[in-house]
Amino acid sequence: MYMSEPDLLDRVVEITLRYNMFATGSRVGVAVSGGADSVCLLHVLRELAPRWNLHLVVLHLNHQLRGEESDADARFVRDLAESLGLPYRERSVDAARVSAETGDNLEQAARRLRSRFFQDCRRELGLDRIATGHTLSDQAETVLFRLLRGSGPTGLAGIRPITLDGLARPLLRVDRSDVERYLQDRGQSWREDRTNVDRTFVRNRIRHDLLPALTRDYNPNLVSALARMAELAQEDEEYWTAELAKLGPKVLIRRGPLVLFRCSDLPESRAVAKRLLRMAIEAVRGDLRQIELAHVEQLLALARQPEGAGRLMIPGVDAFRSFDWIRLAPPGFDAGRPRDYEAPLTVPGQAAVPGGSIILELLPVGREGVRDTDENPATGEGFAQSPGVWGYNKQETDLDWDRVAGPLTLRNWRPGDQYRPRGRSGREKVKTLFQEAKIPLWDRRHWPVIVAGDRIVWVRQFGPDDEFAATLSTRSLLRVRFLPDPQ
Repeated sequence: MYMSEPDLLDRVVEITLRYNMFATGSRVGVAVSGGADSVCLLHVLRELAPRWNLHLVVLHLNHQLRGEESDADARFVRDLAESLGLPYRERSVDAARVSAETGDNLEQAARRLRSRFFQDCRRELGLDRIATGHTLSDQAETVLFRLLRGSGPTGLAGIRPITLDGLARPLLRVDRSDVERYLQDRGQSWREDRTNVDRTFVRNRIRHDLLPALTRDYNPNLVSALARMAELAQEDEEYWTAELAKLGPKVLIRRGPLVLFRCSDLPESRAVAKRLLRMAIEAVRGDLRQIELAHVEQLLALARQPEGAGRLMIPGVDAFRSFDWIRLAPPGFDAGRPRDYEAPLTVPGQAAVPGGSIILELLPVGREGVRDTDENPATGEGFAQSPGVWGYNKQETDLDWDRVAGPLTLRNWRPGDQYRPRGRSGREKVKTLFQEAKIPLWDRRHWPVIVAGDRIVWVRQFGPDDEFAATLSTRSLLRVRFLPDPQ
């Protein structure tokens, strides 16, 4: 249906106000490729700029994919910006070379390069938003493309009107045919990209073949129907985003590049659990590209299986299960960390424990500091039973300093380590204690142990060797405690 110029501008104003795309006085970068959509966007925003006192900057990224044609596009956009009296910023990149070097397909490489260009421009030029020329037609094609790939509700939300990284899509309710009519009525030319008709690309086959056939044979309003589906999915996503912002921190534990969670903490609802898992994956990877519904289902199956061990590799994430815990890490995370460590301890003094954000402190305490360890044995009471999580309350253990002979050394647990923990009738393998306490496998490699010579004096969480534990008769205490790493 034909949309007059005032109607087109009204649609842009409507979506702009609904999503608060531009605050008054905003500096807005307008991404202009030279194609009809982006050229229309530039003219529309220039016409509407006085309404919100917008300051526009024209941005163009030359991907160098079509030789002289790409250079001609850049000249066209540069001349257009000059004719409109607008500042211009351009960058030239070799998208094909980047694709070959990174292993990304050409579309992914180009997307990442555009994103980097936009964010650099935001930072360098002080831009509040980057406006792109995505239209109603682009929305319909995106939803249909994702529907054919089997995307879930999140994928069917399609192209968002605004994004967290500052992108805005003012033309998202304007059909491509109305864009071209708008430009024709103004006598404004644009550039045609010949790759847009290349049928080797799935999106082009959807645009030129599938969508027109479905519109002709099944629903003449299909483009609007698909866009409406995206809007409904976006409304659902807004709700889920707010809910997950509250639920996520209760279930997911962030530790630098890692995310950990207890399988038993996942909600029974598969819908909620899968969304939490997507959140966890995104936290590790930084995005959800290449993550499909099947990957989330596999991770959920790992979490729902009977307690035990298991491992799953999905794009950009190493999922490792041990007991009731799952740890999500970047691939190769463990290989990049040294396994063994050993360092002398001084009294009084502190030492950083590798592999975790904690400091071990040794502090001499006088006779008045002795506690009744028969009633309150120094076995790590107060240690949070949260394997995989550094940081506790009341992290103190007392040793009988008079019984400790020789210098003390902090090292990690080693296979074969054994000692007699306070309250035990005999020597135990530390590995056995790990099993009893359900300490995840990944936490064991850096588990702190204090030794005097070849004798184990103390092991984190399991406390001192019975021979070195403080008692009522202890005259001189050595207090071992954990502190959070200030860094």
